[in-house]
Amino acid sequence: MTATVARAVSPVLAVPPADPAAAAAYFAARLAFHTDVADVHAALATGRADFTVVDSRSTAAWDQGHVPGAVHLPTADVPRLAAGLLDPAVPVVVYCWGPGCDGATRAALALALLGYRVKEMLGGIEYWIREGYEVETREGRSVREPDPLTAPAGAADCGC
Repeated sequence: MTATVARAVSPVLAVPPADPAAAAAYFAARLAFHTDVADVHAALATGRADFTVVDSRSTAAWDQGHVPGAVHLPTADVPRLAAGLLDPAVPVVVYCWGPGCDGATRAALALALLGYRVKEMLGGIEYWIREGYEVETREGRSVREPDPLTAPAGAADCGC
């Protein structure tokens, strides 16, 4: 009689990866809903922004610093103010504080329910600032040093 030794499965593969077709569908769908700060910045910096950036935070947060050129539209005000601030023919990229906040998700839902095509900017203003991109405040524009844990040192982008 031969003893069968059970193989230990790592937590990573305890649930096997999806088949390639299912994975492709999932990742394509995810990219339809999200973008990141580097791609938004690149589009804005090169004049290829074919979307409107919306900051869904409070006025106090907006005043602390926001993406230059963004439209200020707090989440709670989306149903009441969106039509007067946004062109329904132009896609919207919405952000809030950062990955620990779902304000942008709620704003994106509200905009989608109103008929807007919308994506959420992953990382929010937190990662915008951490990657060293310019912010606008009441006092003007400023840039902070990039966080070397989130932005590559000495490179224009992460290369992904």
